[in-house]
Amino acid sequence: MRAWCSAGAVAAVVLGSGGCGASGPRQADAVAVAREFQSALSAAGFGRACALLAPQTRQEVASGTDGCAGGLAREQLPVVSGGAADAVAEVYGRQAMVRLSGDTLFLSQFDKGWKVIAAGCTPRPDLPFDCKVKGG
Repeated sequence: MRAWCSAGAVAAVVLGSGGCGASGPRQADAVAVAREFQSALSAAGFGRACALLAPQTRQEVASGTDGCAGGLAREQLPVVSGGAADAVAEVYGRQAMVRLSGDTLFLSQFDKGWKVIAAGCTPRPDLPFDCKVKGG
């Protein structure tokens, strides 16, 4: 499940939506979800990590025979050491990009808080991010 375009489209929305600045608490909330996601991955708590995925992303990951948790385990997402202490978020409107020392996650804000829409994302020169996990 590689994202060649949609995570790039998310990045374009996140980075190109200059009219809606982000407040500190919204950035902190996005970072908290990214840290919780990384914590779940580092503890092999794939079910817990699945609960932090956006609905479409969870559905895409769960498209295999062993559900979302098995799908996340198969993807072998990067696990960021140190509890993602160095996380930095850029938030614009209802979209966020959280950069960690070994991963970039894209999040969207839903009625019940931030959810991960793409993970395992690495930048590529002059191309959209390449993401291991993303929604359809």
